[in-house]
Formats: sequence, C-alpha cells, structure tokens
Amino acid sequence: MEQLIAFASSNGMLSAVWVALVVMILVTTIRMKMSPIKQISTQDLTLLMNREEGVALDIRKEKEFKAGHILDAINLPSEKISKSGITSLEKHKDKPIIVVCAAGMSAVQIANDLFKGGFTRVSVLKGGMNSWTSAGLPVAK
Repeated sequence: MEQLIAFASSNGMLSAVWVALVVMILVTTIRMKMSPIKQISTQDLTLLMNREEGVALDIRKEKEFKAGHILDAINLPSEKISKSGITSLEKHKDKPIIVVCAAGMSAVQIANDLFKGGFTRVSVLKGGMNSWTSAGLPVAK
C-alpha cells in the first residue's frame, strides 16, 4: 500500500488520468444499465424478429446496406432520419425496433431519438453489423 501511495504522489498526472478513466468507465457503465435503450446480442435480435415481429432498422448508408444487410431489415440512413423519417416508422410503433449500424456506436443516438419519439421498444444491436457477420449469420444482398 505504501508503494502505491508513493507512486501516486510521485506521478500525479498519471494518477489523475487513471482516476479520470476509472470514473468515466463507471459513469458509462451505470448510464448503460439505467438507460431504457438496451444493447442486445445477435441471438436476441433473431428471437425478437422471429417471435415478436421485430424490425431491424439499418441506419448505414445505402451503399453499405446493399453490400450486405440483415434479412428483412429496413434501410433508413441516419442522415435521412428526422421527423419525416420517424413518421415513416409509425406502423411499427408497437413492435420491437432494433437499430443496427456498422459497429454499434452511432445507433445509440438514433435509438434515443426513436424512444423520445414515442417508440417504447427500442434496442441496439451490440457490435452492429460487424457482430452479425462475425457470428456467421446470413446477410441479404
């Protein structure tokens, strides 16, 4: 313990950065757990689509979508999602909507926008299309 205190006192900047990183990781983890938007696995996505008529909303660019996408996914690029884009999804409001992007990062903001727009069953595919293809699951072209 004395060595840890000696290291922290002699390396103040490094210790401060380490503490800041730990705090940021804790805050991010807590926010994800408390968020109404859940990140789901590829298996959960498949179950939602098959058992509850879930909708995969692919927000990647049209070119990426045409190169390979989840079967029966709806393509609505994130640039086009606005009030008119959200209203085009009104017929799916009662179904689970799973937002899919390339790596699972940009989908969170779109999912939050959908949740604020009244869509109560919104999720994000953890890892995005990268996790789908790396799991060896089928893609449509």
